[in-house]
Amino acid sequence: MAKRKRLTPLALPEGGMIDAPVGKVPDHVLRQRAPIAGVAQDTARTSALEELSDTLVRARAEGRMIEALPLDQIQTDHITRDRVAIDDEEMKALKQSLSARGQQTPIDVVDLGTGRYGLLSGWRRCTALQALHSETGDARFAQVLAVLRPITEASDAYVAMIEENEIRVGLSYFERARVVAETVDQGVFKDDQTALRALFATASRAKRSKIGSFVGVVRAVGGALRFPQALGERAGLKLAKGLGTHPGLAQVIADEWLKTPPANVALEQDRLMALCDRAADNGAAAATRADGPALPQGVQLKDKGAGRVTLSGTGVDAAFKAALQRWLSENGHG
Repeated sequence: MAKRKRLTPLALPEGGMIDAPVGKVPDHVLRQRAPIAGVAQDTARTSALEELSDTLVRARAEGRMIEALPLDQIQTDHITRDRVAIDDEEMKALKQSLSARGQQTPIDVVDLGTGRYGLLSGWRRCTALQALHSETGDARFAQVLAVLRPITEASDAYVAMIEENEIRVGLSYFERARVVAETVDQGVFKDDQTALRALFATASRAKRSKIGSFVGVVRAVGGALRFPQALGERAGLKLAKGLGTHPGLAQVIADEWLKTPPANVALEQDRLMALCDRAADNGAAAATRADGPALPQGVQLKDKGAGRVTLSGTGVDAAFKAALQRWLSENGHG
């Protein structure tokens, strides 16, 4: 009994079907396919590509896509930077990391149009990549990984920069205050309090108050100091108080720093604190001379704050104490 051959259905140009033995399908039939099936496949393929394209466009517009941009298209001075300086060792370590492992964290930019991008955060990374490209000529350092942020207001740009740097590197009080002063001076915010609340919305009220005190330091002597970013919290608040109490102190600092610039951080801090102490002593002595007996030679008066003063020196003897007590009694302070 002869073995029956298995038949397979064939697709015809008209969409009909015929049965033919396997391996015996005419070539002209194999080259044909049902029009309806082809249209459906093309439509599905086009729809998938459009959906993918829309997804990529949305991701880029919403700041969820990392892309490589030419480094020379990044405008690093788009906004005033919050970082005042970079330590040499810190920059050296960053360059070594970029050279060995590549860029691990993207920068944030805003599209300025005409192929230019304004830097929001990542100034250190851009600076390190620029240095590496200049030193090596390696093409891999000519690009930077970036995320395009949907920023429309200048205030939003500064908030984005502050938020990123607060998380990653931690700013000094002077650096924070400098951004507050700059944004107010540029008209981004109407006054210091508005800038403080917007830029440091997540900070405590006490922290914002301290930053506000440093704003006075920035405006009074920020341009004269050589190592302002190293000004610690306690020293900075003392300097802010001195500048607020003794208006002439700012000019004294500017004159002395112009004449003899401090060679290092420690010298600058010591000189600032000494000038604050001297201004406080001179101010207290002047107030005493105006309202009471003049201080004799060898007596120093120091304002301790909170309504307290101290008298010290070789002139504070029994006769001085008796005279002071008598004056206090006569003026209703006994």
